[in-house]
Amino acid sequence: MTLTTLPGFQSLVTHHCVTGSQLHIYTFYGYPISEEMLLGLGAGVGFIYWHMKGTLPFLGGRANVGRPGEEGMEKAAGRRTGVQVDIYRTNSSIKAEKALLDMLQAGKPVMMQLDMGFLPYCDFGGQEYHFGYHVVVACGYDPTTRQVLLADRDKALHPVSLEALAQARGSKYKPFPPQHAWYTFDFSQAHPPEPDEIIQSIRQCVAGMLTPPIRNLGVQGIRKAAQAMPKWPILMDEKALRDTYINTCIMIDARGGTGGGLFRAMYGRFLSEAAILTGQDGFREAGNQMLRIADRWDSVAGCLERAYQAPDPAQAINEACTILTEIATQEESVWKSLQQIVG
Repeated sequence: MTLTTLPGFQSLVTHHCVTGSQLHIYTFYGYPISEEMLLGLGAGVGFIYWHMKGTLPFLGGRANVGRPGEEGMEKAAGRRTGVQVDIYRTNSSIKAEKALLDMLQAGKPVMMQLDMGFLPYCDFGGQEYHFGYHVVVACGYDPTTRQVLLADRDKALHPVSLEALAQARGSKYKPFPPQHAWYTFDFSQAHPPEPDEIIQSIRQCVAGMLTPPIRNLGVQGIRKAAQAMPKWPILMDEKALRDTYINTCIMIDARGGTGGGLFRAMYGRFLSEAAILTGQDGFREAGNQMLRIADRWDSVAGCLERAYQAPDPAQAINEACTILTEIATQEESVWKSLQQIVG
């Protein structure tokens, strides 16, 4: 046998690993939808600033990631398109591998979570890097070579051995150990999203940004990050500081799978689609504002990359903090304008 894709599977260039993997699955089953719409319907945009003792600071733009009490973006987008999405986790690599191969042999592509630091095709410039909430789609298998084909965000398909895949799926690295997670999809009741479902998803994001349960989230979280960043040089040695700068930069710009601007560019385009599907012209203007905010987020990423490269990284952080403070004000304004529309 040779390592080929499942019949009917298309490899796509995508922005974000989760919505991109969902798009691969939706496309395989003949359901036309944009990656931006999946992100929006899943209420997948927010903000978090987190800095636990003994770890590097984390700044992220995703929301509804399936924490306790959250439905999770994948299930929410599925529910709002009539697709039943179930997530399975196990501590057993044997059980996870069997489920994977059973689905592939049945002709079904498999969306799964893993640590990208163990993927042989990922290049981190010789540095060790781990992120366990990376999502890909397995779309082919050769039992002779024991290799699986993976569809990621690029057009290429990547052969990976079952041994390397088991290591990536079973990674223990925090804060997102993948736990061999995989997803199943039932498209028997699939339907285009209704205007009410789109509005509900926007309302969910608005609440997360304007009235978060803790100050590390939402607009408050952006302001907290702006206040915390000047303290980074005091709290960390030079290596940790430079690592934090470049990690945060990548988490913001398109290289890290955000679609640019910490997911704000994708969400801006979602709002433009939402304006057409709901007839609410206010969504279009909010979307345009969100695209401009995305550019400001990319400016923060640029500042952090320059600070990473600077002879004295401690002296190069002020511009990023100033822009972050401006972004908080701009985001608060656009989320409030959306709140007025969706109620």
